[in-house]
Amino acid sequence: QVQLAESGGGSVQAGGSLRLSCSVSGRTASDFAMGWFRQAPGKEREFVGMINRIGSRTAYGDAVKGRFTVSRDKVKNTLFLEMNDLKPEDTAVYYCAQSRYLNNLYATAQSDFDYWGQGTQVTVSS
Repeated sequence: QVQLAESGGGSVQAGGSLRLSCSVSGRTASDFAMGWFRQAPGKEREFVGMINRIGSRTAYGDAVKGRFTVSRDKVKNTLFLEMNDLKPEDTAVYYCAQSRYLNNLYATAQSDFDYWGQGTQVTVSS
């Protein structure tokens, strides 16, 4: 079993930055690709970004390319999401998730991820 716990959410003004963390624990915590999703009120959950098993490659959703960065610390079993130039439309609950694949960064559907955290709220005001 794998457990994921997000932290670092909060409120920020447009143009600001936040860094989310996701602590990962469990038998296979560091063996798979990891990703971030978000869900705004009244909208479907959306792919944000992901990173492969060893942390050498990343992929991002179009809405956040150039502003968000996914990274991981395998020693500390922690996933990060650095968010810059935040916009009001970035307001959502952010979830981290573990992929069922090691390095497939094309597998960005929710069904490609087996384990999920509880989410952390990010609110961006204009």
